[in-house]
Amino acid sequence: MTFSGFAVQFLNGLADASSLFLVAVGLSVIFGVTRIVNFAHGSLYMLGAYLAYTITAYMSAHGVMGFWLGIFTSALVVAALGVLVEVFLLRRIYAAPELFQLLATFALVLIVNDLVLWVWGPEDLLGPLAPGLSDSVSVLGRYVPQYDLLLMLLGPVVLLVLRYLINSTQWGALLRAATQDRAMLSALGVNQALLFTLVFALGSFLAGLGGALQLPRQPANLGMDLNIIAEAFVVVVVGGMGSIHGAYVAALLIAQIKAFCIALGTVSIAGLSLHFPSMTLVAEFLLMAVVLVFRPWGLFGRKPSDPQESHHIHGLSERAKRVYMNCAILLLFVFALLPALSNTWPYVPVLALDMSLAALFAASLFILMGPGGMYSFGHAAYFGLGAYGAAILYKTFGFSMLASMLGGPLVATVAALVFGWFCVRLSGVYLAMLTLAFAQIVWSIVYQWDSFTGGSNGIIGIWPNSIFSGHLYYYLVLAVVAALLLIIYLLTKTSFGYAIRAIRDSAYRSSAIGLKVSRIQWSLFILSGAIAGASGALFVFAKGSVSPEVLAISKSVDGLLMVLLGGLDSLAGPVIGALTLQLMEDFFTGITEYWHAVFGMVIITLVVIFPGGIVRTLQKQDTQ
Repeated sequence: MTFSGFAVQFLNGLADASSLFLVAVGLSVIFGVTRIVNFAHGSLYMLGAYLAYTITAYMSAHGVMGFWLGIFTSALVVAALGVLVEVFLLRRIYAAPELFQLLATFALVLIVNDLVLWVWGPEDLLGPLAPGLSDSVSVLGRYVPQYDLLLMLLGPVVLLVLRYLINSTQWGALLRAATQDRAMLSALGVNQALLFTLVFALGSFLAGLGGALQLPRQPANLGMDLNIIAEAFVVVVVGGMGSIHGAYVAALLIAQIKAFCIALGTVSIAGLSLHFPSMTLVAEFLLMAVVLVFRPWGLFGRKPSDPQESHHIHGLSERAKRVYMNCAILLLFVFALLPALSNTWPYVPVLALDMSLAALFAASLFILMGPGGMYSFGHAAYFGLGAYGAAILYKTFGFSMLASMLGGPLVATVAALVFGWFCVRLSGVYLAMLTLAFAQIVWSIVYQWDSFTGGSNGIIGIWPNSIFSGHLYYYLVLAVVAALLLIIYLLTKTSFGYAIRAIRDSAYRSSAIGLKVSRIQWSLFILSGAIAGASGALFVFAKGSVSPEVLAISKSVDGLLMVLLGGLDSLAGPVIGALTLQLMEDFFTGITEYWHAVFGMVIITLVVIFPGGIVRTLQKQDTQ
């Protein structure tokens, strides 16, 4: 690596940092005031790029001014859309638990993605170069685009403007007060609804501006939303939730680390070739994991001063328990009879098998989030490691089917043991983000380790032995799922189950009465990972293959959807949520190309109608 090459990559890193900062700072400002983890922020960024493609093309006849006016107009349109989202959706669910707000914003991701597909089509759209900035500048014998130089300056300018707005204006004083004590602010007569709307408009404008400014650098495409939101979360968490200057410093660190990896290229160490450009994603999530381990509230975030609050999760009434137990027995009986319908409806047993595996995966996450009160945005790591562990043992090392099915969960258990040791020292959104970091590191390794995991192609040809031909494998899965669900149910009735619920409700009081809080939470984390690994091992033999998608963010989100749709109050919640989600996905996939949008609207409807989950709402109605 030459000095000139390093210098150019450093400048590229500065340009990337500014682009990333524009998106992340909007997300940080929104969270700091409203406490909403806005998963749809990446969708606003994507809309900014697509709108800029259309508007700049329309205004190109006006030359330089037309281009920049088109960029600014695109950001304003995104801000207006953000206001509509806040007023007509988020304002209705501010009182709902944080995770249900996250669920609603993820539904918006599905809707916006299909909306973009419908309006602009599936092809990547390459926008025009910025007029007057289409050339390059020579730096140490290498060339840097003029447009990148503009972006390098834009980031610090936006930072200074935001700092002035927040530190030197009356509106900024209200924002600072809202981040400290919203209840007191409301008591003083401040219109919180208007304040939240304006904050959401500002954050949406910055996201739209970030997307619009990317158009001359990269084509607008349908994957922009999820790609940028993952990086934006990393920036916000590393810098500190709600910290503006922290977001800029974190964006600089992450962009420069990625630029440095690209500059290094392939390096041989002791005969081992390391391709650093392919490690950029691992590097940024590894940075987030390290920061959260040693400074859980981020580089410039504030250490929480309040003790952990109760999640206000209530059990079912005795009558409800009897009803759900009878329903569970009836459901198991019905599932056992479904293979008899395969001659008439051959797809029914396949759907039932998918529903059974989804219910087990959701239950593994439920025991972590419900009784344990620990959030996870990366639970797919253990499902995927269980699937890959079983597949590799079976295909690569020649283990028997049953030995592979036992080995897969063991791999997931070891990973949960290691990751959980770090994760249980955090709580709330920081815990969730650390689980996401570990999951993305695992996904990156699996995706890029072609010689061992098959890379993006995955591993194929993993079918049950002939002894499990016909419907026998179906009954094996059904028996294992039923047994593990029963174990989870009985576990919640033991002293361990009471201990984890006590810690969930008040970690400080639990510690005061002698409970080993970290050790008990760690044990629960390991158990949750092991059960998720078991569902992954069963999955891989049911499908005959495994690919990196089982480790992706979308798989973790599926788990969250299932748990939150059903509710956190009892084991019936994730089971009902899993069955509901699988049925909705199967139904909507078959009736329209834009099934994601329809699915998203159904999710939003369910969140509004059942703000605490289906089971909790039914329980409230039962007690009235």
